[in-house]
Amino acid sequence: MPLRVGYVREHFSSPLLQFSEADGGKTFTLVECPSGTGQLISRLTKDEIDIAIALTDPLISGIANGSKSYKLVGSYVSTPLNWAVTTGTNSKYNSISDLKGSTIGISRNGSGSQTMAYVMALQQGWPTEDLRFQINNDIRGLLNSVNDGSTSAFMWEWFTTKPFIDAGEGRFIGSVPTPWPSWLIAAHPERASAEATSTFLEGLTKFVSDFDSEESRATKNIPFIVEKFGYPKEDIEAWLKTVKYPKSCLEIPTKVILETLSVLEKAGVVKQPEGGFDLEMFVNKGIAQLT
Repeated sequence: MPLRVGYVREHFSSPLLQFSEADGGKTFTLVECPSGTGQLISRLTKDEIDIAIALTDPLISGIANGSKSYKLVGSYVSTPLNWAVTTGTNSKYNSISDLKGSTIGISRNGSGSQTMAYVMALQQGWPTEDLRFQINNDIRGLLNSVNDGSTSAFMWEWFTTKPFIDAGEGRFIGSVPTPWPSWLIAAHPERASAEATSTFLEGLTKFVSDFDSEESRATKNIPFIVEKFGYPKEDIEAWLKTVKYPKSCLEIPTKVILETLSVLEKAGVVKQPEGGFDLEMFVNKGIAQLT
């Protein structure tokens, strides 16, 4: 039975898509989750996927807040994610500071779009308990909400949002990069066997290493992303300058978990238990190596 791998169909997923094309569905199948990490976590919980390639902060906060549906098994992107802050084309908001006390659009509870709103509030010095949210499912719902005035702004990855901005469907008013590497890999502790998951991660590492190489960056990466996503060449070139992938998808830096938890705790997203967090609860050490 092939592993069911949940992912978000964005430019970050290019090495995964290349791996999937080479595998041909023999060892894994891809399950697209357009609403992002909140949907990925939901599908892990509901037995709709076995593995999720998802954003660092919601994965870690989910485990910290008690989820037993998955553990971390690897790393996917080792650089921060740049979250664009987007408002409506004709809205009254012109900067991040204008958003204080307003309603922020998010895709789902527990999503990266919600977690990063807390991080933004922390940076701005706003009380995180004052944040108000409206769930709008996906980027289309989020764009509709800022343009009909039901929300002030939403947060989504910069280059994924840019085509909508270029088409006049919204305005950028700022950005908030994550204080942590952006993507990790999680797996259900029982449905995804250690052997099958390790084999998948070893295969993914080969495609990630190839995509991350200087040769691929100079030759095949740009035409692949143009073909799959239709982004302008200059946007892809700009993104490639900002992104790095891990040397091994089977390794997780300990500091990523600790530093992410530290920021999430300050933002009020997680609460440290007495005696502190136990790293064993976050990582499946039968698969991943903590470095």
